[in-house]
Amino acid sequence: MTHAASPTHAGPLLDVRGLTVELSRDEGPVRAVEGVSFSVPPGGTLGVVGESGCGKSLTALSVLRLAPQPPIRVAAGEVLFQGRDLLKLSDAELRRVRGRHAAMVFQEPMTSLNPVFTVGEQIAEGVRHHLGASRSQARERAVEMLRQVGIPAPGERVDAWPHQLSGGMRQRVMIAMALACDPALLIADEPTTALDVTIQAQILDLLKRLQAERGMAVMLITHDLGVVAESCDTVVVMYAGKVVEQAPVRELFARPAHPYTAGLLRSLPALGGEVEVSGGRRRLRAIPGMVPALGRLPSGCAFRERCERAKEECARVAPVLEVKRGGQLAACHHPVPAP
Repeated sequence: MTHAASPTHAGPLLDVRGLTVELSRDEGPVRAVEGVSFSVPPGGTLGVVGESGCGKSLTALSVLRLAPQPPIRVAAGEVLFQGRDLLKLSDAELRRVRGRHAAMVFQEPMTSLNPVFTVGEQIAEGVRHHLGASRSQARERAVEMLRQVGIPAPGERVDAWPHQLSGGMRQRVMIAMALACDPALLIADEPTTALDVTIQAQILDLLKRLQAERGMAVMLITHDLGVVAESCDTVVVMYAGKVVEQAPVRELFARPAHPYTAGLLRSLPALGGEVEVSGGRRRLRAIPGMVPALGRLPSGCAFRERCERAKEECARVAPVLEVKRGGQLAACHHPVPAP
C-alpha cells in the first residue's frame, strides 16, 4: 500500500512550526521544548536525536497530544498533519487521526501493553474502532499483522498474554498495533531501547521493511546516532529543549556544524570516534560536563559551558537556527568549520 499526504494537500505530511511546551512546577512553569520546527515528507524518515532529557520524546508526545495535561501544556506553535493543525482539533477529531492516520510506538512495550487483554484483542480494538470491522474481521487482521511483523505461529500467538512474550516479541506486537490501520505516519519513540543488540537490529530492519512496503513516513526518536545513520533521511539534533542542528543525514555525519553534534559523533566508536589517551589507556573522547537543568539554563547558548568553541558572545546572545551551509541549519555563533 502507498500513501498520499492528502488529495488536496501538497507539501510535508507533518509540519511542526515553533512548538513550545511548558512543564508546570511549584516554582513556576519551565519550557521543556522551545521553538521546535521540522517537517516530514510523505514516505520520508526523520531522526530526532539528543541526550536524555533534551525534549525529543516530549516533542513526539506533543505532536499527537499524548503528553499528560496538566502538568504539561503546549504553549505555542502549530502541528500541521496533512494540512490540519492537530493542536486545534477537538478530542473527537483527534481520536479519528490517532491510530488511523498517525500512530506511535513507545519505548517500553511491557508498560504500553494492557496486561489483562490478549495481544490479539489489543490489535483488533483499533481495527474495529477505526475501520468498522466485525470481531471476526478484526481478529483476522490481528493474525495477519502478527504475521507481517514476523511473530511465529501468529494464529496461536494472537491469544497470548503480554507477559507470555519476550521483550522483542512484545515490541513487534506494539508495531503490529500501530500499523494495523495502515497509518501514513509512524512515530517510533526509542523503539529498541530495552532490547539486546541482536533484537534491536531485527526491530530496525522490520521497521525499514514495513516502511518500504507501505510507503509510510517515519519519525524516529533515538539517542543512537548509529541508528540514525542507517535509517534516516534527515536529522534533527536537540539540546536542552531546542533544535541546535538540522541537516540531511549524509551532510550531518560528514560535516557537523554545531559543536554539540560534532561531540556526539566523536564519541561513537562505530563511526571512527576520536580516542584520547589517559594513563596509558585509550578511551573515546566524551563531551565534558552535564546537560543543564531546564529551570537553570545558562544565559545565551545553553551549550556554551560544555563547548570548546564558546566565546564571550555566546554568553550574551542566544543563537538562532539558521542556514550555515547548503541545506544545513545550526544554532551556533561559531560553527565547526567544514573539513
